[in-house]
Amino acid sequence: MAQHRPERMSEMIREELTDLISGELRDPRVGLAQVTEVKMAPDMRVAHVFFSVMGDQQDEQNTLKGLMAAKGYLRTELASRLQTRQVPELRFELDRSEELTKRLDTLLTRAQKRSASAGRKATPPPDEDPAASPKR
Repeated sequence: MAQHRPERMSEMIREELTDLISGELRDPRVGLAQVTEVKMAPDMRVAHVFFSVMGDQQDEQNTLKGLMAAKGYLRTELASRLQTRQVPELRFELDRSEELTKRLDTLLTRAQKRSASAGRKATPPPDEDPAASPKR
């Protein structure tokens, strides 16, 4: 049962941080941020909080700075909401998984187009029979 506690705590922290960031955090630097995942260390002293931001790279950096500045407030609120003896240290990290997914999709689409066009060039037209062509 203790092996599932970090997973449960991660999910509870993700839900509470989502509520806090979207509803109660008033820092203008924090844009449209969404907590995508929280990974707890096995000893539950550190929580890696992954978030994504709608906007450009400057918005991402501003949001990261705003979240870092609000770290103490967020931990205090988590302590009162979760009612635990010890609230983990929050380490905010930008979630790049969506960008990587888009990049991989683009690369796979290009590869499929290339293989399809190479396949059309390599195969003879359907009206020609390669066995019927004259040999020299």
